[in-house]
Amino acid sequence: MTELSEDDLAAVNSLRSAILRLSRRMRRGVPHVVGQGAPDESLSFTEMSVLGLLVRCGSATPGELARKEHVQPPSMTRIVAMLEAKGLVRREPHPEDRRQVMVSSTEAAEAMLAESRRRRNAWLAGLAEGLTDEEWAVLRDAAPTLEKLAHL
Repeated sequence: MTELSEDDLAAVNSLRSAILRLSRRMRRGVPHVVGQGAPDESLSFTEMSVLGLLVRCGSATPGELARKEHVQPPSMTRIVAMLEAKGLVRREPHPEDRRQVMVSSTEAAEAMLAESRRRRNAWLAGLAEGLTDEEWAVLRDAAPTLEKLAHL
């Protein structure tokens, strides 16, 4: 890693702190709700992340999900079982390896994630109403860079 200036270190520290605080506020301020017409059931951050991964990237084995989510395979097996019991994922035989299963999202999971995303966007847009036009411009310009950081 290259040597950072004091100003860059301060910016990194400020960015880290702001992202953590904003993430916590979003998780507390916008609860997850499973399914339209279903009873409210909170999902953990990891469970929501697994569903998001399946919706974005398609079917995966539990082992692949565990690696991508940085959890142990037995933990992912429990997560998948719980999500399956709630009707949010389905398991299907692996097309090439009978010892494996493929996990995919259901329409209920996709609808729940779309609603969660809509509510989170509305919540964040509400927060951002207090920004000046110049601050909005900075935020719009920074969004692609923050997205890149999230995927490195």
